[in-house]
Amino acid sequence: MTTHTDPVDHELVRAAAHVARTRCRGDNHTMAAAARARDGRIVTGVNAYHFTGGPCAELVVIGAAAAQGVYELETIVAVGDRERGVVSPCGRCRQVLVDYFPGIRVIVGDGDRVRAVAVTELLPESYVWADHQVED
Repeated sequence: MTTHTDPVDHELVRAAAHVARTRCRGDNHTMAAAARARDGRIVTGVNAYHFTGGPCAELVVIGAAAAQGVYELETIVAVGDRERGVVSPCGRCRQVLVDYFPGIRVIVGDGDRVRAVAVTELLPESYVWADHQVED
């Protein structure tokens, strides 16, 4: 598999890191995410951990974006609390991102080695939910 990397949106990483540093407190909120909308806006969110499987920060951002009328996200990043830095999305988030935004870039990596890659690079040969929906 050949990975094509795009320029990293460092402002987006800083936004997620700021939310992780200032809003993630305790075990209920340990991850923050930030996404860049096509119009340039940044939408942020934090996870809502719960033993039943609460939503990850990336999923909260998708909902927050929709609530703000943003339906086209270009790039997303998740950052852990306690200065953990950029954290790659889990498998569920990768699948949801492919389904909602198949062209989205995801910032992954560690420290000075972060990079932006297409979500399809993180979930190759993925199941595409939209391809299997019944058309009216």
